Amino acid sequence: MNEMRRMGMREWWVQVGLLAVPLLAAYLHIPPPQLSPALHSWKSSGKFFTYKGLRIFYQDSVGVVGSPEIVVLLHGFPTSSYDWYKIWEGLTLRFHRVIALDFLGFGFSDKPRPHHYSIFEQASIVEALLRHLGLQNRRINLLSHDYGDIVAQELLYRFKQNRSGRLTIKSLCLSNGGIFPETHRPLLLQKLLKDGGVLSPILTRLMNFFVFSRGLTPVFGPYTRPSESELWDMWAGIRNNDGNLVIDSLLQYINQRKKFRRRWVGALASVSIPIHFIYGPLDPVNPYPEFLELYRKTLPRSTVSILDDHISHYPQLEDPMGFLNAYMGFINSF
Repeated sequence: MNEMRRMGMREWWVQVGLLAVPLLAAYLHIPPPQLSPALHSWKSSGKFFTYKGLRIFYQDSVGVVGSPEIVVLLHGFPTSSYDWYKIWEGLTLRFHRVIALDFLGFGFSDKPRPHHYSIFEQASIVEALLRHLGLQNRRINLLSHDYGDIVAQELLYRFKQNRSGRLTIKSLCLSNGGIFPETHRPLLLQKLLKDGGVLSPILTRLMNFFVFSRGLTPVFGPYTRPSESELWDMWAGIRNNDGNLVIDSLLQYINQRKKFRRRWVGALASVSIPIHFIYGPLDPVNPYPEFLELYRKTLPRSTVSILDDHISHYPQLEDPMGFLNAYMGFINSF
């Protein structure tokens, strides 16, 4: 009797396994979501250039006629240049050129794997884009967020070294980025993917919209959280070119930030150009007041704009007018 029961259980598990295999295979091959009309329009209005055989997506809008001012926007993790769409038109009313790119591994840019993604390479891609546009000798205003802040730090370091071929930076505005490893609080999912070892490739394949949206929503303020359609736009950008499969590789920037802290924080601490920080104070990733206290201590010459108490990690999306007004106030101050 017991033997028959054991055989029955084995047959049950075999049937479950036979059913699970095709279901798992189907799950792992779910196609990326279709682009919304707004995201499709963003892609259609952009262009691509090639960096070492890799296609990089960028936007380049001509704004105010007769102005010499150029602003380059550097987006955060894990999203894309589309993060700037709410303030894009406002920027074109002040700048002659408004330029943004999707970093390698993000958005509509290529996402090679395996690949050693690094902040150094992303900075070189920004430099290559401006050479491609014939702007390598122009003075550039940098506006960055999150991951883009660290790329901006590396660009600033190169600028300070006065090496040929580097950007000439006129001003720098950072926002809600983990520029100090000691005050940065990565999300649980980021920790798991960054340090997951052999589990990381499995986790990236199992990630879906539900996991993504539940992981990202808490970094927005309680009254400024993205709608489901906005989250789908973000997820579509990640899933484009199988970007979910490189998230663990991209997250190695957290380790790079610790390793090169002296280089990147040092570049900020000794800065001589105008520098500003726009801060959403409810940010769980760069918490108040620890982050702000360290920032002001390290960069006493920098000015700071603190947005409303309920604004969190994505201030340009959560409070676009407040963000734009803060940035224009900075730009018009020198």
